[in-house]
Amino acid sequence: MFDCNQYELLDFGNGRKLERIGGILLDRPAPAAVGQQPSHPSLWSKADAVFSRDKTLSGRWKCSHGWPENWAITHGRITLELKPTDVGHVGLFPEQMANWNWIAQQIERHNPLPKTPIKVLNLFAHTGGSTLAAAAAGAEVVHVDSAKTTVAWARRNAERSGLQDVPIRWIVEDATKFVKREVKRQNFYQAIILDPPSYGHGPHSEVWKLTQDLSTLLKLCNDLTPKQRCFFMLTCHSTGLGAAEVEALLSDTLFGSCQSGARAKRVYLETNDGRRLPSGVIGRWPSF
Repeated sequence: MFDCNQYELLDFGNGRKLERIGGILLDRPAPAAVGQQPSHPSLWSKADAVFSRDKTLSGRWKCSHGWPENWAITHGRITLELKPTDVGHVGLFPEQMANWNWIAQQIERHNPLPKTPIKVLNLFAHTGGSTLAAAAAGAEVVHVDSAKTTVAWARRNAERSGLQDVPIRWIVEDATKFVKREVKRQNFYQAIILDPPSYGHGPHSEVWKLTQDLSTLLKLCNDLTPKQRCFFMLTCHSTGLGAAEVEALLSDTLFGSCQSGARAKRVYLETNDGRRLPSGVIGRWPSF
């Protein structure tokens, strides 16, 4: 877990969440908090920055004291640069932090010899937390994201983390197109990580819809791991997919059997007083 001065969920309700990230108190939208009431109303007026969304996915930040010049957060060997974006993100997805520990554990378990690193493919890799967790544990990683600016952000995070010289390939590409090419080239992997959005666009305006495209991509990922599969991890944030659906999807596309051992569960962020804010679903193989 991050220390409290690194990350803390203070409260949520009325469709919003109040978080302290790297010492800055943020008030921003949280669809999972719709229909719930805040537990600590007096805290919200202390927010340093508030994000307001318009009718589109974009919006704007209002920061009362100005943004820090060198805003960052650290988790083990990983250091992530933080900055406000026009969709309300800041470069950290805190529900992923437990996954970074799990990724490192899987690599250390399967990769006892440093001279033979396992190959990990990270799709929809965002600002690189999972990529850096895998690389720091000794894996060879291919990092794929469709946004050039986001891949550049991830590369800066590698430099901040002292991991600029580890074996990471940085790819700006549509995930499905890249995987199809890798299958054709028979460029196989031992582990795959995916964190797809509900909707998205590739660098050449390719349209991604999770409910339509995820099953096809998972079948292609199965073709990329035909020999020794060390681990597989999928995280989803779509309201249309629950733990049972994710578990069945992994079993059917990757293993062809409901007895695969793949397991899925809901993920939560938790306040100090024990309230839990739903933050998506995670599916893993091997299981938890």
